[in-house]
Amino acid sequence: MIGASREALAAGRENLESLTDNTSVDSAKLAEELAAVTALLDREVSLRRVLTDPSRSGQDKAQLVASLLSGQVSGETVDLVSGLVRSRWSGSRDLVDATEELAAYAEIIAAEKAGSLDDVEDELFRFGRVVAGSHELRAALTEPKAGAAEKAALIKKLLGGRANPGTVRLVTSLVTNPRGRSLEQGLESYSKLAAARRGRVVALVTTAVPLSDGQKERLAAALAGLYGRQVHLNIDIDPEVLGGVRVQIGDEIIDGTVSSRLEGARQALEG
Repeated sequence: MIGASREALAAGRENLESLTDNTSVDSAKLAEELAAVTALLDREVSLRRVLTDPSRSGQDKAQLVASLLSGQVSGETVDLVSGLVRSRWSGSRDLVDATEELAAYAEIIAAEKAGSLDDVEDELFRFGRVVAGSHELRAALTEPKAGAAEKAALIKKLLGGRANPGTVRLVTSLVTNPRGRSLEQGLESYSKLAAARRGRVVALVTTAVPLSDGQKERLAAALAGLYGRQVHLNIDIDPEVLGGVRVQIGDEIIDGTVSSRLEGARQALEG
């Protein structure tokens, strides 16, 4: 997002955070209702154009939202969406993207309130690695001709009873309504939302063998000192790295693996 849309999304996230600070608000229900609103806006092109039309007043658009959603979703969801449409948007699709992101963020907040956000983060990462390692599974989850119900049933079979309910809902939403994103992009966006909620960054750590708890703590502390923020480690085991540690944070890579050093030596010899 750029310009006005980015500012509108930031305001929407602030409103969501303020709303969910109230302990009486059911964040998981809010996430479900925002997902339903996302589906509505994604389906109804003319509606989202009206709701992002800069020639219409914010109050008129908010009243339209209230007339459409009141009685269908909670008052909190109506208030949140009304706040979104009062803002200015660079494009009508941005409103749908923002509503979808807020739905996922509400799910993240629900997990945090339940004390299970660490579990959700780890499960999302592990699920991504499982999918990456199985061409057949990825194909089944991303096949355009497969119906949403079929994909949801597959996710329930894979994760039901094994993963946190919030994880299941997030993955199901992503798989059944990708909206142009790859599975990997969607899972990464969830990881970033969780990290943002914690005020920390996420590091993908690749090693040949599992790290001990002490090694994880020392690595996290070293990275936190380097980046000035708390760092959440996602650990990926890959015997092909031979030894050492590869750390990726965003686009930055710190590669201290044996395989990397061997490749460097090979290139030097060939040069």
